[in-house]
Amino acid sequence: MMSMKTIAFLQDASSCFPVLLLISSLTLASSPYFSLALSDSETAFIARRQLLSLPEGGKLPDDYESHVKLKFTFENPRLRRAYIALQAWKSAVHSDPLKTTHSWEGPNVCDYKGVFCAHALDDRKLIVVAGIDINHADIAGYLPVELGLLTDLALFHINTNRFCGIIPKSFSELTILHELDVSNNRFVGPFPEVVISLPALKFLDLRYNNFEGELPSALFEKDLDALFLNNNRFVSIIPETFGSSPASVIVVANNKLSGCIPKSIGKMFNTLNEIVLQNNNLTGCLPVEMGMLGNVTVLDISSNSFSGVLGKTFKGLGKVEELNVANNMLTGFASDDICRLPSLKNFTFSSNYFNGEAESCQPSKRRDCVFDDVSNCIPDRPKQKSAKECHPVLSRPVECSQSMCGGGSPQPRPKPQLPKQKPLKPKPPKEEESAVTRERPPPLKLPPPVVKPPKPVSKSSKQEESPVTRERSPPPKLPPPVIKPPTPVPKPPKQEESPITRERSPPVIKPPPPVEKPPKQEESPVTRERSPPPKLPPPVVKPPTPPVHSPPPPPVHSPPPPVHSPPPPVHSPPPLSPPSAPIVSKPPPKKELILPPTIGFQYSSPPPPKFPGY
Repeated sequence: MMSMKTIAFLQDASSCFPVLLLISSLTLASSPYFSLALSDSETAFIARRQLLSLPEGGKLPDDYESHVKLKFTFENPRLRRAYIALQAWKSAVHSDPLKTTHSWEGPNVCDYKGVFCAHALDDRKLIVVAGIDINHADIAGYLPVELGLLTDLALFHINTNRFCGIIPKSFSELTILHELDVSNNRFVGPFPEVVISLPALKFLDLRYNNFEGELPSALFEKDLDALFLNNNRFVSIIPETFGSSPASVIVVANNKLSGCIPKSIGKMFNTLNEIVLQNNNLTGCLPVEMGMLGNVTVLDISSNSFSGVLGKTFKGLGKVEELNVANNMLTGFASDDICRLPSLKNFTFSSNYFNGEAESCQPSKRRDCVFDDVSNCIPDRPKQKSAKECHPVLSRPVECSQSMCGGGSPQPRPKPQLPKQKPLKPKPPKEEESAVTRERPPPLKLPPPVVKPPKPVSKSSKQEESPVTRERSPPPKLPPPVIKPPTPVPKPPKQEESPITRERSPPVIKPPPPVEKPPKQEESPVTRERSPPPKLPPPVVKPPTPPVHSPPPPPVHSPPPPVHSPPPPVHSPPPLSPPSAPIVSKPPPKKELILPPTIGFQYSSPPPPKFPGY
């Protein structure tokens, strides 16, 4: 049974409980690890305040400080400018639960909490504000443009606060700033390119903010020693200039970067010590150049979508201690070369599709190194993927040599271009010209023979020059066989012009199949082998190729010309040996057969072939 003294004690304690709770809450609030989160509305309010305070262009006018009236005197003008900047910053504070800025009163800025003074680098007699460090102060507010007056600032550390808005462009005036740490705040907007213009900057930490957009390629050409960009919202690819960075530490984890790891990473072999690309959207094969990073101690590419295999060049990572490739789509064999790297302390290759591993890679084989091979496709190992999960990936291995990433993509072989067959698409000769062209300057004019046949056949016959109309009688399509000479001669236009070339010597090799309308095609049965082809002046030059000279296309292309040779050309005699054209019989397979001109017959040019488009 409980004694009366115990009951009295509990009653006293219960009356003090609210007081203890209040003391406890105040203690937590004063703790450096306690933070009051900003609501979205508060964040938006602070950002609006900053935007309203920014001058045009985001920078202060050159004579800004001269317009500020102060009641204090200062040791030197630089301390006066520092006072203006720090008082403007204090006015931009929305919440300061730890009362960090409460001491920012009076002209002695070197006594302000978190503000550090030193001798000026360019004048050792002057005392200036050389650094600001208010890490973990939990201050809510924004960065005013007046901070550009702190031109002697070498370091600016404000991590783990609740600053919102953007980094003002006036920071470009901080020409000797060496370290800039604004991590773990609420900054927004695109990458703050103003930091690229800082000539002395070596340490840049933008972690845990809400920056977004693309990473500028100039960032990796800057002479930085450490670059922290993780836990933002960057969505770009990694620029090809990545390998130009002299930084020893690069962390871009937990963003939305995509694409490949640039091959230029191999250029960083002398300087790079730690690289963390974890949890992005990176894809493709790992470039073999990664094996050149002989000074790297930490290499983490986990939680991406890399494919292919761990190349043999990875044995070049002689100083690597932490190697993490987990949660990708890597396949192949975890080799002994990697698992026996001299400095290796942790090799995590879980949640991939490796289908084999060296005995030295098994977790129980080494006490001085931790291995994790779970959730792969390794036979006879515990906690592996099922065959159903493994088959889709293992049945389609990635050929990194053909990949755009990693092995490099060989330049595609150019597709062979078929030679343009000019003869097939010759410009049809002007019809007018061909109409009278029978008497063309070309040597094969044969004026007498072709001159005036007894009865000029009506133009209806539209005798076309196609001298090969040997099988003219009815619109025999015999020409087709002859029509396709092996090599059409490039001078089709001229061939047509001699519509009267009834006496073509080079057999009209070109009776276009379309010579379908040989109206009254009696022109001498021998027509197909017209004696001297007045028409094909050029073709005649080459007896062997005359047939070729008038390839089917040319005749077809120059149907009008033949038709245009109304008078003499079309004057094929009345159907002598009417449509018989018996001699026309089967055109000799040899297109080169040229019959001597038969002066006794008058040959009417075959009607122009009727091809679509004419």
